[in-house]
Amino acid sequence: MKNRNIKEIYSLPSEVKFCKKCVISNQRPRIKFDNEGICSACRFSEYKNSSIDWIKREKELKKLCDENRKDNSQYDVIVPGSGGKDSNYVAHLLKHQYGMNPLIITWSPHIYTDIGRKNLTSMIDSGFDNVLVTPDGSIHRKMTKAAFVEMGDPFQPFIFGQYSAPFRYALFYDIKIVFYGEDGEVEYGGSMDFADRPSLKFNDFTKHRFSGVYPKSFENYNISSNELSKYGLNEDELAKLKSRKIEQHFFSYYKKWIPQENFYYASENTGFEVNPERTEGTFTKYASLDDKLDGFHYYLSYIKFGIGRSTSDAAHEIRDGNITREEGVELVRKFDGEFPKKYFKEFLDYCDIDESFFYEVIDSWRNKNLWDFKDNNWKLKYKI
Repeated sequence: MKNRNIKEIYSLPSEVKFCKKCVISNQRPRIKFDNEGICSACRFSEYKNSSIDWIKREKELKKLCDENRKDNSQYDVIVPGSGGKDSNYVAHLLKHQYGMNPLIITWSPHIYTDIGRKNLTSMIDSGFDNVLVTPDGSIHRKMTKAAFVEMGDPFQPFIFGQYSAPFRYALFYDIKIVFYGEDGEVEYGGSMDFADRPSLKFNDFTKHRFSGVYPKSFENYNISSNELSKYGLNEDELAKLKSRKIEQHFFSYYKKWIPQENFYYASENTGFEVNPERTEGTFTKYASLDDKLDGFHYYLSYIKFGIGRSTSDAAHEIRDGNITREEGVELVRKFDGEFPKKYFKEFLDYCDIDESFFYEVIDSWRNKNLWDFKDNNWKLKYKI
């Protein structure tokens, strides 16, 4: 197993710094720090709380809906959603506040959790039509194993499907808008150049959504080009999307994005329920609940960037004013990097690997700029 140079692959700085307002570090890919030591996600949070005219933005949303609303009971907007708090919030508002008729497209998780499937059913029962796209399991397992080994992220096949299937249904139903939730490039750290973009251009999909990788990269893993075609938008499909002027929009551009408020709204209006126990690796119970393999995506982030699930959650809670930085630091120290042991065996079985191979892959993606091997154990060099 070859060792990757994470610093070079992701163009990460050698000197590790932590944001002075939240708990994120400069090891998050594409995040920016200014001269005052404040990260771009915190600066965007300040911007959206003080400088955005949300009344004007809502007028833009109403205009967009008015221009695309169909009067014949046909679907007029697609919401990619799992039955989680965020997609439920978006779909319910579009239907009940803005008079749209959404179709929710769900790309199936690798392995459903009980609470994830229950929340999907509750969302449908609350008044929505849904298409559940479940890919060929044998192909999905191969791709998941390949992504785990070659990209250090077993979630990449899910990301391919999540950002391809909704647009195929938009073409099928001739729907002009696909509404995702938040723009991660500004909400979680990226360039402020994107602070005022309502949508993502298709040319940016590979860079911002697919980590610069196309599905065809997996042809070396005994997966045919025909099988892989289900996972990505081909050139003909992209051309049709452009010619028909089908667009992807971010709901967070039009409505201030506050995950905790989304949770309260979804609970009240769509029957969304939290996990009965704390999610491994963090202190929350209401985010990313539907997939048993979810924790390994966040664990690999901790290995590559020193940023686990608790860091991401605490950073957003600090920016939203729900906790102090001091409280966030304690939460990170307590939960970040917790191993997702609950579904470990199922992960191994799903990828058809053993523990020895698993840890070989993990160590091949370990960022040596961040980790030291001491006392027969790996330890982070820099802690917040």
